[in-house]
Amino acid sequence: MPITTSSATVEEKIFEVIVEGGLSGYLQQVRNGKHEFAVDEPVEKRGTDRGPSPYALLMASLGACTSMTIAYHAQREKFPIESIVVKLSHRKINRADCPECSSKEGRVDVFEREIEVRGTLTEQQRQQVISFAERCPVHRTLTSGSVVRTKLA
Repeated sequence: MPITTSSATVEEKIFEVIVEGGLSGYLQQVRNGKHEFAVDEPVEKRGTDRGPSPYALLMASLGACTSMTIAYHAQREKFPIESIVVKLSHRKINRADCPECSSKEGRVDVFEREIEVRGTLTEQQRQQVISFAERCPVHRTLTSGSVVRTKLA
C-alpha cells in the first residue's frame, strides 16, 4: 500500500522473510508470514545448534522445490509415483577439480541431489523425472546466477 507524503507517493516495501539476530552468537529468528523458526550453526562452528544451518535451509529449499516440481509434472503426466525422496549434500571444491566448470580458478559450491521415486515407472518415465527435477525454480535460481541487491535501512 502506498504511503502518501506531502511531496510524493512512496511505495511501501513488503518483505516476505524477516530475520533477527544478535551479536552474542549465530542464532537467528526467522519469520515468514505465520511461520517462525530458528536458524543457527552447529556447536563445532561456534553456534548453539538450535536450528538448521543456512546451507541446510538452502538444501531443504532445493529438495522441497525439486519434490514439488516432480510431483506437479508427474500428476499432469499421470505417472504412477507413490512418493518422492530427495537427498542432498553440499560442499565447496576447487574449480580445478570440477569437470563441468568453465573457469578453473577459485572454488565452487557443489550441491549433490539424489532423487528416489517410489512407484512402477518405465525407464523412459524415470528419465523424464530427471528432466522434471531440472525445471525446479530453485534449481534454476542456483544454476543461473542471481542478483542480490543490498541497502542499509
